[in-house]
Amino acid sequence: MVFSSILFLFRFLPAFLILYFVVPKRARNLVLFLGSLVFYAWGEPVYVVLMLFSTLSDYIHGRLIARYRGKRAATCFLISSVVINLGLLGFFKYSGLNLPLPIGISFYTFQTMSYTIDVYRGEVEAQKNILDFGVFVAMFPQLIAGPIVKYKVVAKELRTRHASLEDMAEGAGRFIIGLGKKVLLANNIGQLFVEAAGTAQENLSLLMAWLSILAYAFQIYFDFSGYSDMAIGLGRIMGFHFPENFNYPYTAVSVTDFWRRWHMSLSSWFREYVYIPLGGNRKGLKRQLLNIVIVWSLTGIWHGAGWNFLLWGMWFAVFLILEKVILGKTLANLPKFAGWIYTMAVVLVSWCFFSLEKTDTIILFLKSMFGIGGAGLANQEAWYMLGNYAVLLVILAIGALPLGKKAVEWIKVRCAKGTKAGPVPAVCLGIAEKLFFVAVLLLSIANIVDASYNPFLYFRF
Repeated sequence: MVFSSILFLFRFLPAFLILYFVVPKRARNLVLFLGSLVFYAWGEPVYVVLMLFSTLSDYIHGRLIARYRGKRAATCFLISSVVINLGLLGFFKYSGLNLPLPIGISFYTFQTMSYTIDVYRGEVEAQKNILDFGVFVAMFPQLIAGPIVKYKVVAKELRTRHASLEDMAEGAGRFIIGLGKKVLLANNIGQLFVEAAGTAQENLSLLMAWLSILAYAFQIYFDFSGYSDMAIGLGRIMGFHFPENFNYPYTAVSVTDFWRRWHMSLSSWFREYVYIPLGGNRKGLKRQLLNIVIVWSLTGIWHGAGWNFLLWGMWFAVFLILEKVILGKTLANLPKFAGWIYTMAVVLVSWCFFSLEKTDTIILFLKSMFGIGGAGLANQEAWYMLGNYAVLLVILAIGALPLGKKAVEWIKVRCAKGTKAGPVPAVCLGIAEKLFFVAVLLLSIANIVDASYNPFLYFRF
């Protein structure tokens, strides 16, 4: 079951929300837990058992770690928890047995690991209520593709939370914006990537190769950030405050800056639970660079077993190291536009490794992107695709920048100042905003009903 489906929007979600808000507050965690199991089991009934096992395992390990905190036994239980979690993740993702990958296993495994590690560190108390812990692990809004929520972020809200009408309205608006990003933008530009990536070698020109990777860059951003918006919005409706996952990453002026803006919950997880425990930047430059290599090797592997993901991680590690050693000061002294051009070139090439799994296809694309072989600089097919998708590409470029947000803020300021007749009533702005959300929702639903191409890219990670 995906958020951008008629089944979810018109059956599961209304039924769940009605039941969730009708029952007494003390029963809402039970409704959320059972609803999350139904949501997950709809597509993978067998793997619900795996998620329940992971939940029970880390609940027990958390209690044992807290009981023996400060003693050797606590360390043993922490190691046991980490081994079990990584063992399950490794078995299904990297065993090579061609088993169906449990959806969301990379996300909920990292969440439960953060819990036992934080209990061991004494940063949170062990959760004694297994239902509350089950809600933390199985909560359907962010179960499938994040953001990765650390236990300490929602620990209080698992026990008690309140969603005001303002929270619910804001959450609903955030959900609609995410749905629009996914359905209206990501799905449509994804079709360009599919068309261009499937082009025969002799027809793949430089222009078409860059169009293809640019299309994928937009698709994965609006797909993943759209899902995160929907997850954050649904959480807000129920009184949860999930962390932000994106902050206009395509405005970054360095690779370091990019990873402060892209998939921030994953970057934060690796920084807090791998990079800093390894020593971070506290043990000299050589050790810091080694830590960067380790973290980005693991980041690549986390996304999949293919060598292309490891290469993708190492690609970023190289530039992050270069920025630490050489490029950092140079970029700081250059105009921001120059830093942006450099960053986008690095990121776009990285999507070539990430999106194309076969070695020969990756080599072909890289050669074509730099004008080696293929159909030369441009051909009729490339110009035709560019013409067909030009308007959408402009909309995507605007959407990937904070221009819309700044425009809304400017309009609000101007309306507050008003005209000669006086300030524009706030109610008018409210009505305009609601009409915008209604339009996005209706257009999204129309596209869902009509579309045959509706994947979530990060489901496979």
